[in-house]
Amino acid sequence: MARLLSRAGVIPLAIALLTLVVFAPALSNGFVDWDDDRNFLLNPAYRGLGWAELRWMLTTVLMGHWIPLTWLTLGLDYAVWGMNPLGYHLTSLLLHAANGALFYALARRLLILGMPGLDGPALSAGAATAALFFALHPLRAESVAWVTERRDVLSGLFFLLALLGYLGAQEAEGPARRRLLAGSLVAYAAALMSKSIVMTLPLVLVLIDVYPLGRLGPRFRDWLGPRARAVWVEKAPYAVLAITGGAIAFYAVWANAFLTPVDRYPLAARVTMAAYSLWFYVSKTFLPLDLIPLYELPARVDPLEPRFLGSALAALGLTAALVLLRRRVPAGLTVWLAYCVMLGPVANLIHHGHQLASDRYSYLSCLGWALFPGAAVAGLVAAGAAGTVKPTFARLALAGAAVWILGLAALTTQQIQTWRDTETLWRHAIEVDPACALCRNQLGAYLGERGLLGPAIAEFEAGLRRRPDYVGLHGNLGLALLKVGRSSDAVDHFRAVLARYPNNFDARSRLGIALIREGRLGEAVEHLAEAVRLHPAHAGALTNLGIALTGLERPAEAIPYIERAIAANGQAPLARWALARAYRAAGNPAAAQEQADILRRLDPRLADALDRERAR
Repeated sequence: MARLLSRAGVIPLAIALLTLVVFAPALSNGFVDWDDDRNFLLNPAYRGLGWAELRWMLTTVLMGHWIPLTWLTLGLDYAVWGMNPLGYHLTSLLLHAANGALFYALARRLLILGMPGLDGPALSAGAATAALFFALHPLRAESVAWVTERRDVLSGLFFLLALLGYLGAQEAEGPARRRLLAGSLVAYAAALMSKSIVMTLPLVLVLIDVYPLGRLGPRFRDWLGPRARAVWVEKAPYAVLAITGGAIAFYAVWANAFLTPVDRYPLAARVTMAAYSLWFYVSKTFLPLDLIPLYELPARVDPLEPRFLGSALAALGLTAALVLLRRRVPAGLTVWLAYCVMLGPVANLIHHGHQLASDRYSYLSCLGWALFPGAAVAGLVAAGAAGTVKPTFARLALAGAAVWILGLAALTTQQIQTWRDTETLWRHAIEVDPACALCRNQLGAYLGERGLLGPAIAEFEAGLRRRPDYVGLHGNLGLALLKVGRSSDAVDHFRAVLARYPNNFDARSRLGIALIREGRLGEAVEHLAEAVRLHPAHAGALTNLGIALTGLERPAEAIPYIERAIAANGQAPLARWALARAYRAAGNPAAAQEQADILRRLDPRLADALDRERAR
């Protein structure tokens, strides 16, 4: 309690509380149909802390991630809150607030090392500025306000603890040093089990050893001497954890078939995308405007396109400047290299997904940039106290820094509210980037699921005008057109899906339905038979294949398929209706009547339709 009441304790507590206040609007947000649906709303496997749930958490690579500790926190949320999103958002918010306080402690250590002699109010002001710049920045909104990204804030917690333990060990000796290093390793293992993006920590520690710790010399030959041997031995367990975590992460992505094929984006395109990423997060850190959940990867990446060429030149220019200034401002090059290293796993050289960039990737990679405003404030306060800067100028500069932090907080509050629900999220994204085809696809899917098929079709068509190559849009537009009775138009869109993904069951099955409605029964049988081969127990595909065969006056072939559909789902009225028709066509009125009687109990209206058809 005494420590909490001290200045060193009050400041991080105040940072955490201020973070809670700024991010409080997230507590009224819900789940969104952007991975939250597949992770939580449609996934009962994580719900609870029983042996079955824990075993699933330890073994699943759902959505391309192995994150057992993250799932553990989400299972705990379910045990306490059920499916109330407020509890899930509260946990994420508390974790992020804790990270703000931890980063204050980390910033103090790094500022002391980088600015010898700094202490007292100057040090506290600088560390607090750095922590607030990190914690209240609008780039953090995605990681905190999106339940799926619990892995960001949880891995961030353990990542910061690992860094603090490592830095603390460098100031200790004997058993205390060993305990701190062991604690750092445990925290690192926990971070890897929360999100694999932290796999680059060992390289970050090497950079810290060069500057500001000075344990490794700036020249490469200094890294090979006897003095450096202990540094490398110390890194060995971190490296083992990193390699293991990286291998598991690669398997998780590969097992979900998420890796982007090299033939679609060859090496030149990936280098261009990586250069774009390097500049993107720096620019958004210092000018955080027009933030959206998806910065869409274009169908083709042209290195000479202005946004790509400009980003590459800016990244190269910044690198050159920091190399030239490395003796005068060594922190600049260290932060830049650490940023590049931490961004490496998501810098698009190995790519998966639809994104060119994502706000969440800045959560840890941009930690170093927050130290610069902190160092500036610390230097101003120290200079003001020493009388080397006029007090009026120092006060004005500090007031400017405070206004900047408040401005970031205001932007963050706005950004959090764009995650309120699915419709708000994607309407905001389209408002910022009307050309985002996937954003229109997501909004269209949301509208279509709620029966707003006209607006949904408009969104899908707008997306396809921009990206005619986007298969997901074709599939969703085909389904919407099928629902509104435009089966002829739907056929072409399902064929577009199958041209790229011939084993897509949904497109194959829906194409069969569209062809039945168009009276093209022979083609329908061909596609529905393939759908049944892909999914032999799917009641809908089996039923529709039986309907098509009956329509071709082949009821004897139809009956076994429809019976298999009923075996898979005996409560499906359409299957009973189809079987009654097939029996009638096969000349078995008794069996047809038996199915009609069952159908009447399941769906009287469909039974009446069957009677009217028989009467005709």
